[in-house]
Amino acid sequence: MSQRPNKYYWLAQLTGWLSYSGLLVLSVYTNNPERLNWGFFLNIFILIASGILVTHLQRLFFIKAGWLELKLPSLIPRLLLVSFISSIVIAAIDLGTDYITNLNGRQTEGIRLSVLVVNIFAVLVLVLFWNAIYFTYHFFQKSRKQEISNLELVASNKESELKNLRSQLNPHFLFNSLNSIRALIDIEPERARVAITSLSNLLRESLMLGKENLVPLSSELKIAKNYLDLEKVRFEERLQVEWEVDEGLEHFEIPPFSLQMMIENAIKHGISNLKDGGKVLVKTYRQGEDAIVEVRNTGSLKTVKDLGVGIKNVEKRLRLQFGDDARFVLMEDGNEVVAQLMFKYEDIQNTGN
Repeated sequence: MSQRPNKYYWLAQLTGWLSYSGLLVLSVYTNNPERLNWGFFLNIFILIASGILVTHLQRLFFIKAGWLELKLPSLIPRLLLVSFISSIVIAAIDLGTDYITNLNGRQTEGIRLSVLVVNIFAVLVLVLFWNAIYFTYHFFQKSRKQEISNLELVASNKESELKNLRSQLNPHFLFNSLNSIRALIDIEPERARVAITSLSNLLRESLMLGKENLVPLSSELKIAKNYLDLEKVRFEERLQVEWEVDEGLEHFEIPPFSLQMMIENAIKHGISNLKDGGKVLVKTYRQGEDAIVEVRNTGSLKTVKDLGVGIKNVEKRLRLQFGDDARFVLMEDGNEVVAQLMFKYEDIQNTGN
């Protein structure tokens, strides 16, 4: 249930407490109809109002205290305690109203401890039932949302796999690479052999990693290296590549092709548009609680009209897979464009594939 109650919440509140009160009225009417006077109905009205108020305050407390996210072993003892306290409050209000209106001769007889205990446990059953329904509904809604998110994530990963494979296997990329390799065969056969190996590795890694939800950063770096080796054959001296890789993050897991997408954008929207070319820096490091995968390239965002669907797709995958624990940042720093994938280091390690 959302933090802001909707009309169905209030309808359920009214229906539940009116039904309980209706049973009380029916019981009194069956056994002692002369007790059905104005004082009795006033007490019933106050019981309904106090029941709705206390259980609603309970709900606000559950949300503020974060109990909706607790697992059952941690939740149940807390829930029993709060339900018992709520029952005491409701029973005290009910008996206090009885005393004020002198219902059942309370002013004469007084309020005995046994009567208070019976009332508390009678209300406790009702409050526990209310809480059971509320948390069951909440868990059901949470489960549905998680299922939808999982389906969206699967669809997004499939879409990302197809888009990245198209990006890496499209004729334009292949023709550029093959033409560059062909030009090297006669003049630099050794470089041509290395370029063919890089292209083969890139295609093989793409097919293998495209089926995974998360891959080790070391695998992403292999794809990036093969991709940049091929682009360096094409751009030659116009493309300078630098690496600053934290070896402690080699097993750190990130979405597949996310680093390659950033490098591809850096070359497509940055280096290829500059007459003298420029530099691409691939950097991985930890900063506080964050693990950061960064790509810097010479250029400016002002000259970029459309970054394409790649970035939107990566942002969507991060949101579905990690929520607030990961984000994509694109900014300018002097004469460079900086793209960053930022992850909460501990959280992503527990996500798994």
